[in-house]
Amino acid sequence: MKPPSLRGWSLSLASGLAGLALALTLPCAGAADLELQGNRLVVSGMLDGSAIKEFTDRLASGTVHTVVFEDSFGGTADAAGAFADAIRASGVQTEVRGQCMAACAYAFLAGRTHRFGYGPQVNGILLPVAQRPTAAELAVRWRGDEAHKTLAEFTPASAAAKPIEASAAPSATGDARDNWQPDHGVLFTASPTLFGRIYNTYYCDGTQGRDFSKCERLADADPFKLGVLSP
Repeated sequence: MKPPSLRGWSLSLASGLAGLALALTLPCAGAADLELQGNRLVVSGMLDGSAIKEFTDRLASGTVHTVVFEDSFGGTADAAGAFADAIRASGVQTEVRGQCMAACAYAFLAGRTHRFGYGPQVNGILLPVAQRPTAAELAVRWRGDEAHKTLAEFTPASAAAKPIEASAAPSATGDARDNWQPDHGVLFTASPTLFGRIYNTYYCDGTQGRDFSKCERLADADPFKLGVLSP
């Protein structure tokens, strides 16, 4: 079979980013919604803490094998930590279907294994950062305890309940949440094509808004090598 041309790859990349931008312009869901589908627990909406008890109880039952985050555009830092603690304690797998932004991303990383879901959708996960990470920082930043340290940059005790979300307005209070700006972070995407999924990584400084085609593509930032996705 003839290999795809560079033009074909460029078109696939552009259409993937366009699909991601379109998904992020759709109305965001409200409080987290839980739906049990066999042994898979689907979590959608904002991780605002309203569903933590139900979420923890379902995982404690031992019947859930995989937590699927579907189009979760953020939430509060303390809720993200609570979801992550429950996931880690139960040893379940995590999966992203669609978009998983900011607070959701840290809960996702707590899974025993963490993967993107299959299907025709563009999958994306945005991990907030205070500044553009170096290659050395990328190599370890989201592995094990390092992920918790990164989250701590945005979650001082006095600001733990404040929203950490992809569409949040910048904080004007002078606290550590000033590190987090709207749509600012490292974005990992997987776009379906005729030749399989294409994985890309970008640094978004926040000035691009929801036009992620303006983000800087990061070379040698394979999400599998960096530990963001499990093999």
